[in-house]
Amino acid sequence: MRRRGGLVRAAATTAVVAGTATAVSGRVARRQERKYQEGQQETMMQDATIQSQQEIADLQSQVSSLQSQQVRNSAMMPPAAAQSMGGTDVMSQLQQLVDMTQAGMLSEEEFQSAKASVLAG
Repeated sequence: MRRRGGLVRAAATTAVVAGTATAVSGRVARRQERKYQEGQQETMMQDATIQSQQEIADLQSQVSSLQSQQVRNSAMMPPAAAQSMGGTDVMSQLQQLVDMTQAGMLSEEEFQSAKASVLAG
């Protein structure tokens, strides 16, 4: 007994196999692209975190330097003049902002905005 439609059947089988292969390869490509994008996002987040930590360390260094300068300046001024300048208030506000940022209470944008506001007076 001989089967009918050998050529048509072979063409249909080939089309089904090709379609399945295309769908599978497309799925694999999409999955690989998604993994690549997730990796890129993670790398960007790590870079942003490192940069924020460096900015916080730099600001702490600046605050420390300003505080020691303020102490030196206030030691040379009469006590009434040192109190009237209010420099330690700015230093304490900046230190509070740094502490709040490190504790996760402020985002980087909020920190920058608050810092500019404090420094502007």
